[in-house]
Amino acid sequence: MSLHTLDAIDAARAIREKVLSPVDLIEALLERIERIDGRIQAWALVDREGARRAARQAADEAARGTFRGVLHGVPFGAKDIFYSAGLRTEAGSKTMAGFVPDYDATSVARLKAAGAILLGKLHTTEFATTDPAPTRNPWNLVCTPGGSSSGSAAAVAARMVPLAFGTQTIGSNVRPASYCGLVGLKPTFGRISTRGVIPLSYTQDHVGLIARCVEDIALALSVAAGRDPGDASSSRVPVGDYVAALTRRRAPRVGLLREFFERATPEVTDVTGQAINRLARGGADIEEAKLPPTFRAVAAAAYVITRSETASVHAERFALKADLYRPGIRSSIEMGMVIPGDFYVRALRIRRLRRAADADHADPGARGHGDGRRELPAPVVDLGAAIDHRAVRPDEFGFAAGGPAHQRPVHRGAAALGGGVVRGYPRPRVGAEPLA
Repeated sequence: MSLHTLDAIDAARAIREKVLSPVDLIEALLERIERIDGRIQAWALVDREGARRAARQAADEAARGTFRGVLHGVPFGAKDIFYSAGLRTEAGSKTMAGFVPDYDATSVARLKAAGAILLGKLHTTEFATTDPAPTRNPWNLVCTPGGSSSGSAAAVAARMVPLAFGTQTIGSNVRPASYCGLVGLKPTFGRISTRGVIPLSYTQDHVGLIARCVEDIALALSVAAGRDPGDASSSRVPVGDYVAALTRRRAPRVGLLREFFERATPEVTDVTGQAINRLARGGADIEEAKLPPTFRAVAAAAYVITRSETASVHAERFALKADLYRPGIRSSIEMGMVIPGDFYVRALRIRRLRRAADADHADPGARGHGDGRRELPAPVVDLGAAIDHRAVRPDEFGFAAGGPAHQRPVHRGAAALGGGVVRGYPRPRVGAEPLA
């Protein structure tokens, strides 16, 4: 097997068993980046020397039988809104050009403490909004990889890194995971600290994970999750053994949201039906489900909250550098500036009521949701234009109440692109390689 195709959990096991050197793994990935990223443009910055230095240290420690954690010697990437000590962090914006933080985001620091190696920073749409990154979809270079975690998804799909951090305020982690045929997780709000992550919306930002298999997501989540004294919004709920949880055989309940199927293409409807049938044959309990009556109200509330908080985040910088902002983020800030305060307060109340309703109806068995919305192939778009809001879909705002969302691939269609389902299962191990 080529080293660049290794998933994180397999690489970690091979390093621990001393059949793989972190140095060899890093060199294989750097060679692949050098060979294909000129076409994909997933990386904003590759820390070649830093990664090599960390790999040599990890190899020396492994030779002595010393392992810092479950990700010892495993490379990862971080969306370019995560602080990384000594590395440029520019958020895809001219307003941040040359900014170098002096500390790591908590999530980045936790993976490093577990032995993982930061390979570099991955392109994002400007400040994680709609102005596009230069990144192409590695399965089809004329298609978008999705946003805002564009580089994170493209780099993982192209086998340039096995694991990456993304973020999600509305759909920015699971959407690119879907477009690139990957597993993407947006955990419950506060499950992973946002300290050291450049904000878009204080009360709606989530740190997410993107990988090629569910096991890698579980492994990374077990490291990144947990209370952070530096982030008041981080959760106090104890961190579970997410890897062990994958072996539990309780049949899941899957709710079908039929109203989304009405807007799906025939191909997507057919693929979704096939996935549903496979889940049923595997023992899943398939139930018809309806969106709660508050869903549309929450979508509108999330829009108001996001715009208002984006304006607050950028108020000082926008006053000094408005001309350096691109059209999409500039429009978001300007709209947020004129939203009345009482609208914002009402929106917070609507979201709080929705969260309370979700908690009242929560099932520890975690009902999954299959719909004709996530199983979307990546659209062909003008990669020089802002993200098409027909692809962003207003209903995504309805999933912004803070609950978890998980996408996994179920199909690679005629466009050689993946679709996925929300809260899926471990994917089949397939040998397909991206086009790039």
